Amino acid sequence: MTRLHPPSQLLKAKKHLSKDPILKGVISMYPIPEFPKSQTVFQELVKSIAYQQISYKAADSIFARFLILMGNENFLPEDLVHFSEEEVRSVGFSRPKTKYIFNIAQYFIDNEVDEEVWEALSNDEIIELLTTIKGVGEWTVQMILMFQLLRPDVFPSKDLGIQNAMINLYKLKTEKRQLINDMEKIAKKWKPYRSFASKYLWAWKREN
Repeated sequence: MTRLHPPSQLLKAKKHLSKDPILKGVISMYPIPEFPKSQTVFQELVKSIAYQQISYKAADSIFARFLILMGNENFLPEDLVHFSEEEVRSVGFSRPKTKYIFNIAQYFIDNEVDEEVWEALSNDEIIELLTTIKGVGEWTVQMILMFQLLRPDVFPSKDLGIQNAMINLYKLKTEKRQLINDMEKIAKKWKPYRSFASKYLWAWKREN
């Protein structure tokens, strides 16, 4: 399933972001990337852990084996904890990733999280909530916000792809905390469509 932003929202975002002449050039050259997403936030969190810090090809293979183990792609937290950590690890997960995945499943079981709850929470509230799970960091939750929940105004300033794209496009010379500050200053004018801007920056980075 591919989740898409409403066409009217995308048009508004492109019009607003095109006020930035550099971003306007990027928008004119690349379509906004959209990716297949999961049925639930829980499933997407597990998938995000699977794809961290390894190549997409390797992650695709591992996650495909994981789905076979689960029986289907719409697996529930209760389905996952039915298996032992060694059984889940056997599909190719590292020991830490296996523990993180079980942490996520246990959190959703213990808290009886309903999918409808996300609509009532702000971005910051969702980040605060989900980063209490050991193994789930701010970047992971930002990806959930952008691609699973389609929140329009998320800016993952610590993402290396975003950093490299902005360093090249905006000729930034700073590093570390100052680089983040400079990026966030530029991104202020992209509000309330920073998610769209970020997706265009990723599209540029893939081709350059």
